[in-house]
Amino acid sequence: MPTRLPSSCPVHASAPSRPASPAPQDAWPPGPAPGLTGWGLLRHMSRDLLGALAGWKQAHGDIVHLAIWPEHQVIVSDPELARELLVARHADLVRWERAMHVFSGLQGRSVLIVEGEAWHGKRTALQPAFAPRPVQSLVPTIVAACDKALAQWPTRAPAWPVESALTGLAMDIIMQTLFSSGIGDDARLAEHAVHAALVAADKEFYWPASWPDWMPWKRRKRNAVAALRALVERHLLARLRLPQDAWPDDLLTRLLGLHRQDATAWPLQAVRDECMTAFLAGHETSAATLAWWAWCMAANPAAQATARAEVERVLQGRAPGADTLPGLTYLTQTVKETLRLYPTAPVLISRRSKRALTLGPWTFPERTLFMLPVQLMHHDARWFDEPLAFRPERFAAGAPDFPRGAYLPFGAGPRVCLGQHLAMAELTVVAAMVLQRFSLSLPPDAEQLDTVLHITLRPAQPMRLGIAPAAATAPAAAARPTVRG
Repeated sequence: MPTRLPSSCPVHASAPSRPASPAPQDAWPPGPAPGLTGWGLLRHMSRDLLGALAGWKQAHGDIVHLAIWPEHQVIVSDPELARELLVARHADLVRWERAMHVFSGLQGRSVLIVEGEAWHGKRTALQPAFAPRPVQSLVPTIVAACDKALAQWPTRAPAWPVESALTGLAMDIIMQTLFSSGIGDDARLAEHAVHAALVAADKEFYWPASWPDWMPWKRRKRNAVAALRALVERHLLARLRLPQDAWPDDLLTRLLGLHRQDATAWPLQAVRDECMTAFLAGHETSAATLAWWAWCMAANPAAQATARAEVERVLQGRAPGADTLPGLTYLTQTVKETLRLYPTAPVLISRRSKRALTLGPWTFPERTLFMLPVQLMHHDARWFDEPLAFRPERFAAGAPDFPRGAYLPFGAGPRVCLGQHLAMAELTVVAAMVLQRFSLSLPPDAEQLDTVLHITLRPAQPMRLGIAPAAATAPAAAARPTVRG
């Protein structure tokens, strides 16, 4: 049965319908021919967003105009202009309303969702918990969770489901840092629920409104959301049943501290919303990056050997600590290069201009939508030589500079990822501990993995890698291509 097109623009926000200010065609940057409505462009994006954006960039340049009635969207893949939007123009922009409406169905009114003074108040209150020093205090928790998980891995396997294993580990880490409790038997249930929720959210971006979740065909999403909310609720209620002097020093306790200080600004529902956002953002992005890092290590044995040698030299068999992480410079470079090749958010949430603004040679009217394709900038040969190759030395001290806006794995500006310091600490600790114990290799029949975008960037096929004891590392072989071009 053919899909029936909606009667209004599929990318229009849930805000009152109002087309962008009219402008003559030559007042816009170049872009693909929109046809009558431009909705064909939208269908192309819904099938392969990253491929569509890359093709339009190649055909039309760093600033591309999409006329999708009644909106005007502008794709910005010029690093300097992208950074200008995120930093200097932050006050002139809000996040795309439709995306925020979809996300709020799962995450409520968390710091990720709200705008203006509400966002500023939440961000200011939460920022201290994610500053570098408090993050350092969480390193032992990360180490303990990782040690427990790796002890359950087989000593040797020709095709170990590493992506699923690392997703479970990332869930356990965020559960320990958030609730001082492991994910336990809920791991697989939560993994499937998160996947279902993200796939459903990604599809809803391309429609002007969402059907209610109680509709029969949305049962999978409805069940996924209910399972995740129940997970958060169990831990919140268990904490509230404890006397306050027995509360552990974790993120939930800090959120409940805000509730105790000002229940009007921080009702319990706000605590639930922040817990849900922390759980989703805190494990999904780390899990995806760890999986891609493992793939890069397996595909690049020489880099893996160099990273392992550094880990052995710096840690000398000990667990990583906050004091030793700065010494793992090459290992950190492998993580940064993984984030360049496989940014977990390859397209940042679009921004809408609240007023007319000038960007480069163009002046755009109020309500223009700006899309920032991070991955296109990360893979641009003008900024990164052989951009699809895995080269950790790009991030070494003294390496050639690249424009600041060309590398944005955590975004930039006031909306930069709140958990970026925690994420880097977690990624580095887990990477070090994996290399201490295991050698990673591609299975003999392995083929290059395709990527799939459902909010975050994941392998399109289940990722399996060969694992063996680290002492059994074979001589370094030639690297295989890391990214499908």
